[in-house]
Amino acid sequence: DISRNCTEDGWSEPFPHYYDACGFDENETESDNQDYYYLSVKALYTVGYSTSLVSLTTAMVILCRFRKLHCTRNFIHMNLFVSFILRAISVFIKDGVLYAEQDGNHCFISTVECKAVMVFFHYCVMSNYFWLFIEGLYLFTLLVETFFPERRYFYWYTIIGWGTPTICVTVWAVLRLHFDDTGCWDMNDNTALWWVIKGPVVGSIMINFVLFIGIIVILVQKLQSPDIGGNESSIY
Repeated sequence: DISRNCTEDGWSEPFPHYYDACGFDENETESDNQDYYYLSVKALYTVGYSTSLVSLTTAMVILCRFRKLHCTRNFIHMNLFVSFILRAISVFIKDGVLYAEQDGNHCFISTVECKAVMVFFHYCVMSNYFWLFIEGLYLFTLLVETFFPERRYFYWYTIIGWGTPTICVTVWAVLRLHFDDTGCWDMNDNTALWWVIKGPVVGSIMINFVLFIGIIVILVQKLQSPDIGGNESSIY
């Protein structure tokens, strides 16, 4: 705990110092150029996420409202939209927690609430990447499989899209709590622990790229096939 003593000359300096107790030095300042740069970047992505949040919420209302649009393909789109919406919300919450209190309660950056916000943020980001992967996997399966039981596949897609990030982020949080419980968990100095989240995300991106190449090859082969007429080729 940080405390001050009331003396004849007034309040003493905080002991221990904020830097020792919280890893925060109130005398550290950045240059004006750096401040302007970070504020500009924050303003840009805030506008971007806000626009995305409004657009995706509108799209979700439309997809939920009209029953004719209810199908496996659109259900996957809706889950992807939800992951984008959660990602935007988590960014706003994270910024509010990390920056709103920086001039007040310096030790707030190491509380349980702050760490929980970072866990939620990483979960939303990871879920977003995995639903992008599901989109590619669904399209590839649709082109490869002759008989495609969409409902059964959608069950597994849901487990992969929401379940895998849950497992990875939970493992990361437990490891972080035991081996690197410093600050608000917004810095990832321990590379080995960070790969618990980073590894699956990078893997999903690489697999998605392979699926993308495979989809292009399949489409080219189908379009060049002599068995496909003009009307059928327009489908692809």
